[in-house]
Amino acid sequence: MIPFILLLSIAVFVAFYFGSKGRSKPLPAQKQDIDTALLQEQVLFYANLPDEGKRQFENDLRYFLSHTRITGVDVTVEKLDRLLVASAAVIPIFYFTKWKYHNLREVLLYKDAINMQFETSGNEDRNILGLVGTGAFEGSMLLSKPALLQGFRNQTDKRNTAIHEFVHLIDKSDGETDGIPDLLLDKQYVMPWLELMQNKISEIAKGKSDIDTYALTNKAEFLAVVAEYFFERPELLEEKHPMLYKMLADMFEVESYKAPIAS
Repeated sequence: MIPFILLLSIAVFVAFYFGSKGRSKPLPAQKQDIDTALLQEQVLFYANLPDEGKRQFENDLRYFLSHTRITGVDVTVEKLDRLLVASAAVIPIFYFTKWKYHNLREVLLYKDAINMQFETSGNEDRNILGLVGTGAFEGSMLLSKPALLQGFRNQTDKRNTAIHEFVHLIDKSDGETDGIPDLLLDKQYVMPWLELMQNKISEIAKGKSDIDTYALTNKAEFLAVVAEYFFERPELLEEKHPMLYKMLADMFEVESYKAPIAS
């Protein structure tokens, strides 16, 4: 007899992949050009890079788009959507020239927030703006299109859902999403990172921090939340949390490339 949990997993998988009538076909990513004018206007990280850095960023976007499908679910995937998804993927790993997202095949873009049944309308429990797939959905990322656009529309509010989810993927690359990514942390820095994390979590819990309280959820969410802060408001993070800024700068190796993250 097939175990119940296996049947349930299969049912959810089939419902998700074949039950959505509005899901569009994946676009041929390799045929998409990089609109540098649109990048300059919409992506502050790119705009602040020197010419050499911009060329690298553009090449990284091309690689990502040629290896990752971006599929609309009840929504049309526009050129800007593709550029922003790819930019969110590239920003956290921009200084890791040899690392790629081998644990991602497809990004599913939804017209709104979703719930655990992948519904985008009709229910009040739709509060998921981004999600890294597991189990039957391994290799996929789910993103709300409005959240994607808002993350880049306001690039100074310390929030970017897409970057948040790509940091989870980096964290997950060692097999566990636990806030201690092997890619970013040498073993000798694990204990200092955990100690710093605990101190910051304590400050947040006491209402003595400007870090988003969602960081209290668990260690993985703490890493993703402070990474959003780091890439959106690095100068503010350095002012308010100098030790955390230094640790994140070392983790993401930004000092290896002499360019400001944001203005």
